[in-house]
Amino acid sequence: QVQLVESGGGLVQAGGSLRLSCAVSGRTFNNYAMGWFRQAPGKEREFVAAISRSGGSTYYADSVKGRFTISRDNNKNTVYLQMNSLKPEDTAVYYCAADRYYSSSAYYTKVSDYNSWGQGTQVTVSS
Repeated sequence: QVQLVESGGGLVQAGGSLRLSCAVSGRTFNNYAMGWFRQAPGKEREFVAAISRSGGSTYYADSVKGRFTISRDNNKNTVYLQMNSLKPEDTAVYYCAADRYYSSSAYYTKVSDYNSWGQGTQVTVSS
């Protein structure tokens, strides 16, 4: 089993930036594709960004493309989400997740492709 702990959330004004981190422990980190998801009150959890095991492939939701950047440091067992030009509609609890396939070379965009989740970190963007 793998454990994930997010950090870096907070309150920021529109147009500002935040960097989320997700520390992973328990199994070999670089065998996991990783993803970031978010969930706003009353809404379903939605895909934000994904990265392959090596970090060579990334994918973004259209709503964050060009503003958010996902990256990973396999030496530090950590995945990051750099969020720039934040908007009030980015307000949500952000979750990192590790894929269920372990050792796949792909990346994944569906909630069902992940079976290990962090506790979430709140991001609030004021207008």
